[in-house]
Amino acid sequence: MSTSLTALVSRSVTSDAPPTPDWIPDPDHSRGLLADLMVEVGAHDFTALHTWSITDPAGYWRRVWRDAGIIGTMGEPVIADAGFRPSSFFPDARLNVVATLLATDGPGGADAPAVIAVDQAGGRTTLSRGQLRATVAAVAAALCAEGVGPGDRVAAWTGNGWATVAFTLGALSIGAVVSTASADFAPQGVIDRFGQVGPTVLLISGRSAYGDRIRDLRPLLGETLGGLPTVTRVVTVPDAGEPSADAAGTGESAGVPVTGWDAWLAPHRTAPFNPLPLPFDHPGFILFTSGTTGAPKCIVHAAAGILLKDASEQAHHLGIRPGDRVFYYTTTGWMMWNWLVMALARRATIVLYDGHPMFPDPLALPRLAAAERVTFLGLSAALIDALRVKDARPGADCDLSTVRTIAATGSPLAADCFDYVWAHLSARAQLVSLSGGTDICGCFLLGAVTEPVHRGELSVPALGLAVDIVDAEGRTVPAGGTGELICRAPFPSCPIGFWGDVDGTRMHAAYFAAMPGVWTHGDFVTRTRSGGYVIEGRSDATLNVNGVRIGPAEITRPLTAVPPVAEAIPVAWRSPTGERIVLFLRLEPPTGDGIIVDPATGTLAADFIGQVRAVIGSRASPRHVPAVIVAAPDLPRTRSGKLAELAVADVINGRPVRSTEGLANPEALTWFADWAADWAAAQPSP
Repeated sequence: MSTSLTALVSRSVTSDAPPTPDWIPDPDHSRGLLADLMVEVGAHDFTALHTWSITDPAGYWRRVWRDAGIIGTMGEPVIADAGFRPSSFFPDARLNVVATLLATDGPGGADAPAVIAVDQAGGRTTLSRGQLRATVAAVAAALCAEGVGPGDRVAAWTGNGWATVAFTLGALSIGAVVSTASADFAPQGVIDRFGQVGPTVLLISGRSAYGDRIRDLRPLLGETLGGLPTVTRVVTVPDAGEPSADAAGTGESAGVPVTGWDAWLAPHRTAPFNPLPLPFDHPGFILFTSGTTGAPKCIVHAAAGILLKDASEQAHHLGIRPGDRVFYYTTTGWMMWNWLVMALARRATIVLYDGHPMFPDPLALPRLAAAERVTFLGLSAALIDALRVKDARPGADCDLSTVRTIAATGSPLAADCFDYVWAHLSARAQLVSLSGGTDICGCFLLGAVTEPVHRGELSVPALGLAVDIVDAEGRTVPAGGTGELICRAPFPSCPIGFWGDVDGTRMHAAYFAAMPGVWTHGDFVTRTRSGGYVIEGRSDATLNVNGVRIGPAEITRPLTAVPPVAEAIPVAWRSPTGERIVLFLRLEPPTGDGIIVDPATGTLAADFIGQVRAVIGSRASPRHVPAVIVAAPDLPRTRSGKLAELAVADVINGRPVRSTEGLANPEALTWFADWAADWAAAQPSP
């Protein structure tokens, strides 16, 4: 099959007439803080409320502070366009987010469950708010004893257990800055992240399980600490389900003391809970996201800014209520983990799961949601699609009657997946597709409890965010058109900056250089005729794997260990069965013994594909491993010799190629267009 490159370049967007909604909220969904706010400000519908929220941002964010029950001194919100700096929001505020996250003024008081942690083997731990407060106080005292203070960095290389939450909140309570990475990251991936920010205390999981794969991080400590010279203490955490177990006694690795969790906290168990009041823009988290080249970017966020932004989403948009049980399937390396922890501010219980989401079978997470009586169920779009492909029928075997909301993010949720959720998980639940990112630790586009849902769409822009979809000249695209997602005004979870970016040039280049004065997010979005949005993919070469941003260099760098690979381009492909990473290789001739490459099809031998996947998985992480690996006869490059990832991504996704004039070999794109057409035709229908 042949595809015309000219047609791809000139392809236009069309749209049908607005459809009727596929889901309409009932009174139980729509009641609550959002409806109350609409009455309070005289907004007759959500569109009017959103307009008010961006024309009177001080008024809106003041109400978020109030409705979320944030503890601290707010002062007068002064919001001016100061280059998107979050400090312009509440310059006189003094607060510590931990005081709000662990408040005991909700249903059940100090005895209310704060965290329920479950692992894939069935281990289960529940910590009440009072117990978590006491543990957080002990962590804070233990960190102070290590010399950690405001502005110092600590890090966690762990599974998704209760101890990581306690460690994080303990650090935030004394003004320290926290970074987390999931236990499946390889040592080099940990070094690439934590090595840039210089943590002094490192928390690690003693043992991590993901399906049939059991992993002990302690044997990897020596290699990891070799790239983290600032670490002066390692603490190992117990497995989920064992709150009193000492995961590893005392010892050392690479000359660094290693202490088990219980032994580390033992001298501090009676410490008082006394979070340190801090300015609104005090740094709390360093999250990692990848650009198109180089090491992962270290994004510095104010904890208070994230709290306020996520409170807007959780209290207003999503209607999370005190006493709710909130579950989102995530790892500690994804910003949805931070988002989930922030749900404690709603006086809700957060449910953690550590392990494979489909182990021992596809109903693992629906069973968990049923057993824990979850009210808010969060899944990745890829996981929902995997359940659909396996024809899993959770609704027939699991009582999901408590679930009011099912949320999906990480990648665009296809219309067929909306149908699947309503048919086989819950017909009553509102299905909300979310889109934002690590860059803002929140959403630009999502849903709202008062609003209907159209399959395949994100319903509304986030309150308080001046979201727009624009063309290359910065003009708002009409309904049915596709353009770049931007935000025209500051918001509280805008990053403070990038770690080490003293003059702000890297952050400016990442978000503000393309369109001066506005935030450019890097997503292509279609504005639908029903008033919603469809995410079409990234407008840069960054890859998005279930919400985790990965730079092409993170995948291509390990390939130096595979000599036949001369060059490589990894891109995200929106295939008929969901978004996947495709790795295109140009191999050096001859390819070598045992490597079979059919020049006509680009088919690689299974053993060579296995070698490439093993190298990437071991030197980066399993999430970096491409779904498809194929040999290409040539890779497009610019006249200056740079590989043209964006052109390949445009072609294989059927988008207009933004520019071919700057390419030295534009004819190379024809092969990619033909490959995408042939591959798509060979795939089973979704």
